[in-house]
Amino acid sequence: MDPALWKRLGRAVIVLVGIAAVVLAIVFVTPLVYPFIFGWLIAYAIHPVVNFLQRRLKLPRWIGVTLTLLAFVAAVVTIVSALVTRIVVEIIHLSRTLNSTIDWWRDQFQRLVAAPEIQNLIDKVSSFYQNNPNYQNTINARISDTANLIAKTSTDLITYILNGIVGFLSSLPNVATISIVVLLAAFFITKDWYRHRTRMSGWLPDHMRKTISVVWNDLLRALFGYLRSQFIMISITAVVVTIGLLILRVDYAISIGLLIGLVDLLPYLGVGAAMVPWIAYTFIYGDLSLGIGLSVLYGVVLVARSMIEPKVLASSVGLDPLPTLIGMFVGLKLFGVVGLIIGPVSLVILSTIHNANVFRDLYAYIMKGK
Repeated sequence: MDPALWKRLGRAVIVLVGIAAVVLAIVFVTPLVYPFIFGWLIAYAIHPVVNFLQRRLKLPRWIGVTLTLLAFVAAVVTIVSALVTRIVVEIIHLSRTLNSTIDWWRDQFQRLVAAPEIQNLIDKVSSFYQNNPNYQNTINARISDTANLIAKTSTDLITYILNGIVGFLSSLPNVATISIVVLLAAFFITKDWYRHRTRMSGWLPDHMRKTISVVWNDLLRALFGYLRSQFIMISITAVVVTIGLLILRVDYAISIGLLIGLVDLLPYLGVGAAMVPWIAYTFIYGDLSLGIGLSVLYGVVLVARSMIEPKVLASSVGLDPLPTLIGMFVGLKLFGVVGLIIGPVSLVILSTIHNANVFRDLYAYIMKGK
């Protein structure tokens, strides 16, 4: 065989082994260092603010880092506290209206049972049960199995809820510890930002630094573009739903609209996860006008999203609408619901690597050794 071909195969194996090593390192190392990754992300986000405090206000860098982190923690705690408070208020309101809803369902059930048709059916079933003793054991066994299944399902559900509460409470110390590590990592990384950057730059050759810089800048722009597109979509959904609920004169229209906007982050399900059960409930409850109004509102939201989402996602992330839809569909088929996010993100990464000429450089290395 041609020696040049052997060299090309050897370089191709080196490239494949290198890619596999990077993937394995990401898979196995990330669970060990993820607090420091979050710390670095926070440091990257607050770095411009720290620079402003240091250069314009002439503050020592460690004081600027401390003030910025305190402001960041205060903002996060305020937002979380406001959300928790609002959720508690809504739960209290729901508990107050739950009794009336249960009474309505009980009255409807009693009215249904008292109907002549149902009474006639009950009489026929009772007569069949008495006149066919051979079936009594079978019927009793099926009723017993059904009762046991319902009891087991209820027990499992209660156990799952209680275990979830216990797991959440038991994880609080671990969450607090990880949060402290993340904040300390963010503090030290931001404080010595330039020293760390110079040290890491010295580990890489010049051409590799340039390539990594191009890839990173493109990925960062695409990431912020994706977040921007998602923010635009949930904002549009929240505004449309809120206006529709105000027109329908629904109580807590603003709160419900904001909540449905957040639910819109759920891939594939989106607004339907909240509005479809609500629409079904209003029709069952007998409020036809509200049910029709919500159905029309849901249709308006779906049409608006189907028209706007591909264009917003394409303009923000830098992908054409057709590849974006193809990536979402392929991701859905390969990875399920999560693939709706993995698909476009994978396209962004591949597009960024291609624009940085990484594939061209790898091909040139395999073919020519350069």
